[in-house]
Amino acid sequence: MLKYEWIYQSLLLQIQAGDFPTGTKLPSIRNLSQLYSCSKSTILAALNRLEEQHIIYSIPKSGYYVVENQVFKTPSFTDSIDFATSSPTWHAFPYKDFQHCINKAIDTYQEDLFRYGTPKGLPILIAEAKKLLESYQVFTNSEQIFITTGVQQALSLLSILPFPNNRSTILVEQPSYHLYMDMLKTYGLPAVGIQRTAKGIDLNQLEQIFHEEDIKFFYTMPRFHNPLGSSYSQKEKEAILQLAHKYNVFIIEDDYLADFEYNSKNDPIFAEDFHEQVIYLKSFSKIMFPGLRVGLAVLPHTLINTFQKFKMTTDIDSSMISQAALYLYLKNGMFEHNKTKVSNIYQARAKILHQSIQDHLSMYESSSEIIMHGHIVLPKQVNMKSFIQHLHKQRINLDSVERNYLNDFYHERILKLNVSNVDEHLIEEGIKRVASALKNPQNYFI
Repeated sequence: MLKYEWIYQSLLLQIQAGDFPTGTKLPSIRNLSQLYSCSKSTILAALNRLEEQHIIYSIPKSGYYVVENQVFKTPSFTDSIDFATSSPTWHAFPYKDFQHCINKAIDTYQEDLFRYGTPKGLPILIAEAKKLLESYQVFTNSEQIFITTGVQQALSLLSILPFPNNRSTILVEQPSYHLYMDMLKTYGLPAVGIQRTAKGIDLNQLEQIFHEEDIKFFYTMPRFHNPLGSSYSQKEKEAILQLAHKYNVFIIEDDYLADFEYNSKNDPIFAEDFHEQVIYLKSFSKIMFPGLRVGLAVLPHTLINTFQKFKMTTDIDSSMISQAALYLYLKNGMFEHNKTKVSNIYQARAKILHQSIQDHLSMYESSSEIIMHGHIVLPKQVNMKSFIQHLHKQRINLDSVERNYLNDFYHERILKLNVSNVDEHLIEEGIKRVASALKNPQNYFI
């Protein structure tokens, strides 16, 4: 073993043992070289390796500090099983790493951060986002990329601004993203729905709606649909795109879980769009944390100027500090490092959820996707409210999809099953209890 590798191992063990707690400054390079009886260049090689792994970070003219001396922790024990919460698990957040990026951003870009930016976003973040998008097979020009205050802002602006096809009605899958459904209902925007199930949508019905209705755009989640957890096949995506082109309908593709894709050949609809009719949206909420409030929108050239004008009237620009910190997080490799960790955590849970549904709830319609949220369709005679209350008394938290529908669309009795906040060893037990309750209906059947 080379000397620098031995020093690296020695420092790493001390950090993991808590001898150097999070935020602690390491001894100076001079002191370390004296301690280990070696040259300063050997110490720097060891420190560089620790920094590359995001275990320490450097502050110019100050020294090296510990970022985090712990790996992801298992959540503390609880006797309740939460299948209702869809937000990411708090312990998976890279808060220490990101705290470092925020501090570094303030130190490095202080002149830019404390003034108004541009409606499009921080230019260095846009350049870095372009590289990230390419890893999702989204190839675009920098001028088409907008940084938004979460995907929710992009959806709100796109819903109210005029489109080149001069149409006004929004088509949404049913069920769909509950906050967007809330927005459509709150603002009274003209919207119609098309049923989506674990098997997809009826393409003939989609064409009929495109032909007969005044459709401005079709809002869809092609992969890992919220709340169903299902994805379109490549043929379905191609057919949807062809119909959109035929009837001059735009598509808003919400690819909020792109980071959890395990099939490298499963490209977004945007990848096949040669007529600039697909608007691609990317969120960081699930892979990092919702509080970041940074999203990406890739727009057709025909919408750039209009979108920019409307965005300026809402917030001038999105948080510059968050943007600068995210730029550093992407640039130095922390994002990719964290993505792998979080993906592995959720992939393990997703496999258990999928197998548990197959073993104990196979008689109910469900998604075949291996993802951390799924669903089952319950019989029409089930009183969902009573059923959920019954399981809640057994400390099983569940949720229906009432908010995921437009008011005038038929509501299927869909039970969401999300394991974002369920520890691995509790997932199958929770599914067993759901299955047992369905075998013994008691008082919750209509």
